[in-house]
Amino acid sequence: MTPAASNLKIFGLTALAMLAFATNSVLARLALTDVAIGPWEFTAIRLISGALILALIVKPATALKSGNWASALSLFLYAACFSYAYLQLEAGTGALILFAAVQITMIGGGLIAGERLSLLQWAGTAMAIAGLVYLLAPSISAPPLIAATMMMIAGIGWGLYSLKGRGAGKPTAQTAGNFMRAGIICLMLSLPIFLLLPEPTLTSKGVIWALTSGMLTSGLGYVIWYMALIGLTATRAGIAQLTVPVIAAIGGMVFIAEPLTWRFMILALIILAGVGIATMTRPKI
Repeated sequence: MTPAASNLKIFGLTALAMLAFATNSVLARLALTDVAIGPWEFTAIRLISGALILALIVKPATALKSGNWASALSLFLYAACFSYAYLQLEAGTGALILFAAVQITMIGGGLIAGERLSLLQWAGTAMAIAGLVYLLAPSISAPPLIAATMMMIAGIGWGLYSLKGRGAGKPTAQTAGNFMRAGIICLMLSLPIFLLLPEPTLTSKGVIWALTSGMLTSGLGYVIWYMALIGLTATRAGIAQLTVPVIAAIGGMVFIAEPLTWRFMILALIILAGVGIATMTRPKI
């Protein structure tokens, strides 16, 4: 495969993964804000259904031999803390905390590993972050401490999971193994969680949203992300995820009838341009 074709493949995989992550946010918003399902129920169904569909694809024995408990714990912390934090945080506040934590974790991890950004890449990153902050500013309010901390843990968990994925071969098998282990953690904790924190009665709508998130946008979406990570540095992978709030906002406009404004369109272009500059510029040697 030529370098140009390889770069195009990585770009396509990254775009698909960002679309899957954004769809997860929309599904969580649909399920949790409508009280169609509880946060633990959403998390458990999401991870267990993702584990089942991936195990069927790669075979259970292969899944059990793949992945690792460290990645599974990071995945579990992200999914669980994200669901609980979503109950108390406004969408803009939550997105800002989540992706700030992801950026710090992944860019920090890349810098520690010896990666360096050029001046133009730093400028593109700053441009994208500034656009994201200004885009979310009208919906940002002082967050509850516990919810904000949980969303920060979710971002760190996702960042660590992505960093671990960069060195993993066989992305489908690795993702299946990680989801299977995260599903086991969910099963072990479900009884005490339900005893301590009773949840609303499950609705069919909530189950459908959780299953869709688990089997499609999480299970298969994370396989695509692991495939993309093979060709991305940690810093570029982190920067690329700044596009997720923009895509999620577009999803909210399409599926939840949220308003489309000129302000959003202009800032979305600024964010995407910043990400483009930061990810397409040749890194500093």
